[in-house]
Amino acid sequence: MSSTSPSAASHATAAKTDGFAMLDACHRDTVVALDTLKALAARLKQGGVDAQARELAAQVLTFFSTTSRQHHEDEERHVFPKLLASGDADIMQAVQRLQLDHSWIDADWHELAPQIDALAGGQTWPDVDILAEGVEIFVALSLDHMALEESYIYPEARTRLRAAERGAMGREMAARRHAKRRAA
Repeated sequence: MSSTSPSAASHATAAKTDGFAMLDACHRDTVVALDTLKALAARLKQGGVDAQARELAAQVLTFFSTTSRQHHEDEERHVFPKLLASGDADIMQAVQRLQLDHSWIDADWHELAPQIDALAGGQTWPDVDILAEGVEIFVALSLDHMALEESYIYPEARTRLRAAERGAMGREMAARRHAKRRAA
C-alpha cells in the first residue's frame, strides 16, 4: 500500500502470538487504503486520470481485492462463530449486522472495482461524480463497520478465546495468506 503500511511479514510475525494482532494491523492498513481511495476521488476531480491517479487506483484495487477480502474471511472463520454461539442476543445481533456489512462492502466494492481497474489502466470512461459518490458510501460503511468491531466485537471475542486459540487463529491466517501468495 504505502511506506507506512506494515508488510505481510510483519503481520504474520504479530499473528503468531495472537490473531487479533493481525486483524488490528489490517484495520490500520484499511484506514490507509480508504484514505488513498478518497485521495483518488479528489485527484480525479482536480486533475483527471494522470500518473498519480493511476498509481492510487492500482494501490486500492490491489488492497480491496485481496487483503480486505482475506480479512473478512478471517473474521467469518475465527471471530464470528464463537460469538454467534454465545447465546448473548446483543452480541449475536451485532455479529449478524457485521456479516451483513461484509455483504454490502463486497457489493459496493464490486461496483467500484471495474471503474478503479479502468482508471489504473489509464482509461477515462468512469464518471468522476458517480465514482466519488460510491467512494463516499464505501468509506462510510467501512469505517462504521470497523468501529463496531473494535469497540464491541473484538473485545468480546478476545475475552471468549483463550490465548492458545488466538495463537492458532493467527497461525492459520498467516499460513492461508502464505499459501495464496505462493499460488499467485
